[in-house]
Amino acid sequence: MESVHVIVVGCGRVGAELTRRLSAEGHSVTVIDRNPDAFRRLGSARATTIVGSGFDRDVLEAAGIGEAAALAAVTSGDNSNILAARIARDVFEVPNVVARIYDPRRAVVYERLGIQTVATVTWTTDQALARLFPLRIERPWMDSSGELTVAEITLPPSRIGKPIGALEREGELRVVAVVRPGGARLATAGLIGQEGDRIVVAASQRALAELGAWSNEVGS
Repeated sequence: MESVHVIVVGCGRVGAELTRRLSAEGHSVTVIDRNPDAFRRLGSARATTIVGSGFDRDVLEAAGIGEAAALAAVTSGDNSNILAARIARDVFEVPNVVARIYDPRRAVVYERLGIQTVATVTWTTDQALARLFPLRIERPWMDSSGELTVAEITLPPSRIGKPIGALEREGELRVVAVVRPGGARLATAGLIGQEGDRIVVAASQRALAELGAWSNEVGS
């Protein structure tokens, strides 16, 4: 992927992780946060830091928004994130903008206005990266309400040697594909799970959380 300049607004856990991953991929990253102590979360990540508000135009200009290919607003406040995202998109015409939203009802509204949003879930960073860089490989998908997800996880140990289809739950979870050394294949009813399998599932939030818990099981 070509290296680009990205602005991350908010240096909480999500913002810091997002910055570390973008930096590791060779992108130029500037992080904005009101609290200078927040930048400690960045560790050794290579990034420029600016103390200020992500919806302050002077701050955004200092962060290099004129050259930015993407901006992710991932503070703890919905209003701040949306305002920063709208300024980036409408004023500075940043091509790829995403805002973290806690209220899924508001997320739907903003999606309809053309603002990409990310629901507050454990894979928020993956979602932000996927929407900042739509051609990125190995990305999960989530609907705008945050209720339905497509994700790739490790096959629970207790399911090794058993039909993978047994994991499915009507209306809640469906196994789409299995990833093994040498390639991926569409899941079939009789496909037997093997050690090291990664499975791609379409699932509700509840079913995915349960499946994640099963992934910590001791094989039986």
